[in-house]
Amino acid sequence: MFTREAATERLIEAKRDRGVTYDAIAEAVGRDEVWVAAAMLGETSMSQEEAEHLVKFLEPDDPEAVAKALQRPPTKGEEDPTIPSDPMLYRLYEIPQVYGEAIKAVVHEEFGDGIMSAIDFECRVDRVEADDGDRVRITYEGKFLPYRKW
Repeated sequence: MFTREAATERLIEAKRDRGVTYDAIAEAVGRDEVWVAAAMLGETSMSQEEAEHLVKFLEPDDPEAVAKALQRPPTKGEEDPTIPSDPMLYRLYEIPQVYGEAIKAVVHEEFGDGIMSAIDFECRVDRVEADDGDRVRITYEGKFLPYRKW
């Protein structure tokens, strides 16, 4: 069986060969760039239509097998549970380590006892121009789910 990992490998290679951005791919697929990147990297599944648009745009080797692999539900978060050493990923892990308890306290104060959904969720990455160097804005937006009592 053609694996999700093989599909990811072919898609990343095709993206590099075509010299296109995730934003351009997202436009072809009709979804957000972060969501499309997650699908290409094996963290979410695509519909048949989304997968077909993606392989038509990127033209990876064995497009039929890649499209089918993209439609299978992935096993999410299969990464090594240790904090990554890649500087960008490390800093993303650092944010909840430093600010996680404070963010949790503010969310509970504002919404009550519950969680932010990672299922009913959106994420955006934006460039914010600044005189002292451009900044990265990452917006997480998830549905609030209160804990229920029974």
